[in-house]
Formats: sequence, C-alpha cells, structure tokens
Amino acid sequence: MSDFNGASFSSGFKWLLGLAALMIVLGALKVAEAIVVPMLLAIFIAIICAPPLAWMTSHKVPPWLAILLLVFTLMIFSWVLVLFVGSAIDTFTLRLPTYQARLQEEAVKLLPFFERLGLPVTREQFLNHFNPGSLMRLAGNALTNLGGLLTDLMLIVFVVIFLLMEATLLGDKLHKALPSAEHSLEQADDFVRKVNKYLVIKTTISIATGFLITTWLWFLGVDFAPLWGLVAALMNFIPNVGSIIAAVPAVLLSIVQLGLPDAALVAAGYIAVNVLMGNVLEPRYMGTGLGLSPLVVFLSLMVWGWMFGPAGMFLSIPLTMIVKIALEQSPSTRWVAIMIGN
Repeated sequence: MSDFNGASFSSGFKWLLGLAALMIVLGALKVAEAIVVPMLLAIFIAIICAPPLAWMTSHKVPPWLAILLLVFTLMIFSWVLVLFVGSAIDTFTLRLPTYQARLQEEAVKLLPFFERLGLPVTREQFLNHFNPGSLMRLAGNALTNLGGLLTDLMLIVFVVIFLLMEATLLGDKLHKALPSAEHSLEQADDFVRKVNKYLVIKTTISIATGFLITTWLWFLGVDFAPLWGLVAALMNFIPNVGSIIAAVPAVLLSIVQLGLPDAALVAAGYIAVNVLMGNVLEPRYMGTGLGLSPLVVFLSLMVWGWMFGPAGMFLSIPLTMIVKIALEQSPSTRWVAIMIGN
C-alpha cells in the first residue's frame, strides 16, 4: 500500500513539476515578446518557403540563386504590404471617429423598433449596453497593432534569409553530427513534412480567401477592400471564430457607407467564401488528422493572445498544430495529440 502511495505521489509530483516548468517557460516567452514574435513569424515564413526552395535546388538551381529568388519575392511582397496596407491603416484610423459617429446614428434608428416591441429604451441606455462604435474602435486598435507589426517586416525578412541559408546545409550537418541517428532523423523529416503540408495548404487557402473577399468588397464598393481581404486572410488561420472576427469591421463599415441591404450582401459574401474554403476545399486538401477541437482552439487563442497580443492570436493555431504534430511523433505522447484533435 505504501509503495502504491509512493508511486502515486511520485507521478503526481512529476506532473506538478512539469506544469510549473511550463508556466516558467510561458512567462519567459511573455517577457521576451519583442524578440520572440518576430522570430516566430520568421520561422513561420521560412517553413512556407522551404518547399519552393527544396524544389528549386532539386532542379539543379544553385542554393544561393534559389535563396536570392525567394528573398527578392519576399522583399517585393513586404514592400507592397508596407506601402499599401500601411497607408490604408493610417487612412482608416483617421476616418475612424467619423465612422463611429455615423454607426451610432444608424444604431439609434433601432429605438422605435424596440418601443413597438414594448421595450422602451433610452438613447443613453442603448449606447451604454450596445455601442457598435466601440466595436469599430476595437477594429481600429487591432489594425494599428498590425501596422506596428509591419514595421518589423524588414527584420523578419532578414531572419528568414539566414534561416533559409541554414536550411540548405542542415541535412548534411545533422547526418555528419549524428551518423547513428537515422531513426531520429526520419522522425524529424516526417515532422517537418507534416508541418510543411499544414502551413503551405493553410496559407494557400488563406490567400485565396483574402483574394475572394477583396474582389467581392471591391465589387460592392466597400472602402479599404484590400485591407479587409488581408484581415480575412490572416483570420482564416483561426478556425470557427476567425471568419466572424474578420467580417465584423467590414460589415459595420458597409452599414455606414452603403446601408443595410448592401451590408447583408457583404455578410453573405463572407459566409459563402468561408463555407467554400473551410468546409469544401480545406478538408479535401488538408485530409484528416490535421484539426483541433473547438475547446483547444478557444484556449489557444486565450493563451497565445495573452502572451503575444494580436500576433499571438494569428499564430495561435499554427503553433498549436505544430505542437500537436510533434506530440504525434512519439508513442508516449500520441494520446495527448488525440485528445486535443478534432
């Protein structure tokens, strides 16, 4: 009996020790947010760039030329983002007070409807409990944080360059450093391949989502259509709630700018695009086993968002998916991957 209690105590102590170590690591990452976020984004971009880099090198393109082509593409993309998206964010921020005031005026028009339902509500009570202008302000703050992240884009690109240069040599280094670790290297290759598959497919679908949303909003005449397309592409990395978060500012703006009928068309476009991408194309190409339970998605948003702010919310699901794929590689931790999966 004493041996059983001792074993239980030892097992429980190990779990508590592991939990305490996890809290310390998370706290350290929170403190180092200014360094960790650009590094995580750089790793994220480098993983996406790894397949085209491997394809070019396998087709006799010199590694230095392949990296140069990828870097040139990244630089052009970064320049376009900083130039157009940055200016759009600045313009939207300047117009934000006007949008908020007009949105409040539209919301107050609902008061006669509540009176007909036998729910007399004053203007002050209504705006205190339901103020759509505050939602627009939250969207403005999130876009301001996104603009601040764009200022770190050049630093991120430089880190990506060095990561890609290292990636071309990493395989040879590992084989020389660990000549008897073929099984471990096979597991590492399988892990990297699954992470590449997830990120590349998810990024491709997110870009397509952003393009379709931009086209639809531009067709309807909504201001800052490319900006809302970028937001939709970024939020597509967050399943279930990401599409709702992305649609809110565009729908509110369309109410102010175009009126309720066209705002309903905007919302319908968001629903159609996300049903097509999230329920048809993504499951078809992603396959089974690359999903997370809704509870894990919500907790991931809370934890990573607390640690790294809006950038953490964007990275929350890719980071959690990478953790899940890593847990699947070992029989002793595969049960955890099953529990957090969908």
